[in-house]
Amino acid sequence: MSHLFSEFTLTSPRGPLTLANRAVVAPMCQYSANNGLATDWHLMHWGNMLNSGAGLFIIEATAVTARGRITPQCLGLWDDTTAAALSNTLDRARHLAPKVPVCIQLSHAGRKASSSAPWEGGQLLDAAHGGWQPEGPSALPHLAQETPPDALSTQGLADIQAAFVKAAQRAEAMGIEAVELHGAHGYLLHQFLSPLSNQRNDGYGGNFEGRIRFPLEVFQAVRAAFKGSLGMRLSATDWVEGGWTPEETADLALRLKQAGADFVHISSGGISPQQKIAIGPEYQVPFAKLVKQKSGLPTMTVGLITTPQQAEDILVRGDADLVALARTFLYKPRWMWEAAAALGGTVQASQQYWRCMPREAQGIFGAVRIGQR
Repeated sequence: MSHLFSEFTLTSPRGPLTLANRAVVAPMCQYSANNGLATDWHLMHWGNMLNSGAGLFIIEATAVTARGRITPQCLGLWDDTTAAALSNTLDRARHLAPKVPVCIQLSHAGRKASSSAPWEGGQLLDAAHGGWQPEGPSALPHLAQETPPDALSTQGLADIQAAFVKAAQRAEAMGIEAVELHGAHGYLLHQFLSPLSNQRNDGYGGNFEGRIRFPLEVFQAVRAAFKGSLGMRLSATDWVEGGWTPEETADLALRLKQAGADFVHISSGGISPQQKIAIGPEYQVPFAKLVKQKSGLPTMTVGLITTPQQAEDILVRGDADLVALARTFLYKPRWMWEAAAALGGTVQASQQYWRCMPREAQGIFGAVRIGQR
């Protein structure tokens, strides 16, 4: 039996969350919200991804405060209005697809907030162009030519922690089964972890214990309030000498497990323009393997995994428990259908699609057989 098409169960205080297979649609920013509100683009995109055949769908980085958006077009969950738009859009999308568990990635962009969309250059925006003043662990900009962010006060940290908690509660109220806190790719929680961006001289900076303090406090506060499956996405390395390391990532994952984490999602990079990434097929898998071995947490791996056999081999070797794909699903939303045909698996699909199977893919929808007229 294919490992990729075997079930996997995540735990949570609410009870087990069983995934039909071990493929995950990774969170992908769409930069298509209207003042934080989900739009028809999200309805189309979410319906498409929920029909992909993957066992879990993770909604893109969703800002817990308006100031914490990456761009003015980022999705939000910071008040009743953004929650209502997200809930309504997700409910409509779920009615257009088979039943698939949904996770949402909650995020604060920190010093990388107030940026333009990638296709508009991705640079920091000033007030004249719709931007605002970012905030971060220290008054250190991401790029040397950018205006430094405001260094967060102790009260600012408490306010952001409360915003994460409230967003998680809103997600739970709308029936979202899992939450992933965004501690990767150079955003706020990652900024606290890395000595390249965190140069505080209080209890939230300095050594490893100080730098992990705020992300861990946020996690613990959300864990106390959210009863679904809860995990964190981490950049395993900054790819910069003197930055955050894979060994520190594994140590933090162990702390997260002790704090009640149900999974960890391992990526890398994003904190510095000086990063030198050794990119190639499966380049982040060794980091996931290290974290899984040290922490014992269910671990997702992601990054340049493009073929069904790659995904299968990663799981067979035990390097990770779940395989997440992002751009692959954008380019080929029915990638899982091809994987099922290649590996002898089955997928769920909306009945409107049951008649689409080519001869070589017969059986990927299980026992479904549709007659022709």
